[in-house]
Amino acid sequence: MRIPRKLEHVHHALQLGPGGNNGFGGIKLLPNCLPGISSDQIALNSRIGELTLSSPIIINAMTGGANETEEINRELAVAAREAGLAMAVGSQMAAIKNPEMASSYQVVRKVNPNGLVFGNLGSEATVEQAKRAVDMLRADALQIHLNVMQELIMPEGDRQFNGMLERIGAIVRQVGVPVMVKEVGFGMVRESVETLLSLGVKMIDVGGAGGTNFAAIENARRGQPMGWLNDWGCNTAISLLEALEAKRRAKTDVSLIATGGIAQTADVCKALTLGASAVGIAGAFLKVQRTKGTAALIGRIGAMHDELRLLMTAMGAASIEALQSMPVVIGGETERWCGARGIATDAYARRNGYANEWKAIIKLHREPY
Repeated sequence: MRIPRKLEHVHHALQLGPGGNNGFGGIKLLPNCLPGISSDQIALNSRIGELTLSSPIIINAMTGGANETEEINRELAVAAREAGLAMAVGSQMAAIKNPEMASSYQVVRKVNPNGLVFGNLGSEATVEQAKRAVDMLRADALQIHLNVMQELIMPEGDRQFNGMLERIGAIVRQVGVPVMVKEVGFGMVRESVETLLSLGVKMIDVGGAGGTNFAAIENARRGQPMGWLNDWGCNTAISLLEALEAKRRAKTDVSLIATGGIAQTADVCKALTLGASAVGIAGAFLKVQRTKGTAALIGRIGAMHDELRLLMTAMGAASIEALQSMPVVIGGETERWCGARGIATDAYARRNGYANEWKAIIKLHREPY
């Protein structure tokens, strides 16, 4: 009997591990030997679009659509509930086509009735299907995932991508909840982000290369692999900088989420410092849960929160908003890419976040009690 495709994806994701370089090795955080704050002052809450997050870390879309994946989503939902994280489910199209699969997604809302839960569909979805996906979970937002290269490599994948923009635009206007458009691991460039902004999208997950490699996963499922496509796309740090450049040029308010191969707190902090409002983690959390259990995953998330507070204290940033104004040096391959693409990396290194924080601290200490 053939293993369901959703379970094949989970199996290969765990077996193959992260896809490689997420790009954050070339990003250098600057120390602040005069932070003027204490760790207990650090606030980790953030905002993406209309949503307020208690943590900038999101358990990003992974699975659903098979009986065996219900247990995975249940345990991830427990971790999201206990750690106070938003959580996205995997593509709900399987349940749209076969309602018997709905419970593998609905378990997330059942376990975490008051948490932030994101639905998920591909860009082939209609407005009616999008509304059904939202209703299925009482979702707070809907992710629309983009996975063109995965579909092209997938033996049974889509080959027609006509009408994507029209469908995404209609869903943004009509679905009734905030819509996030996300890549699944091949990254985004400025031109694509600008197009999404023109459709009214207010939340974009750049989904860069460096984490779960869906090209490699689909090639592992093919009788005749096309391994030369396993390095398709651009990494997460580059994708984030491309999106930030689009945001700068458009002068619009869009929330950016960095996803793709992020497993260490230092990379979380680097993404937030560059300008992301949140960071999505999928494969790294799945591995902890499947190998060590849900309690271990909850403990890992707690440790990441503590580590993020430590880094923010060392940088003198008491909030995510303050962190986003801190100087950061971009080097290596990431700097070379930005130079070729006309993205001014020196502007990031010359930010005045330290000066702003120091002024606030000095003012606070000068005020009479």
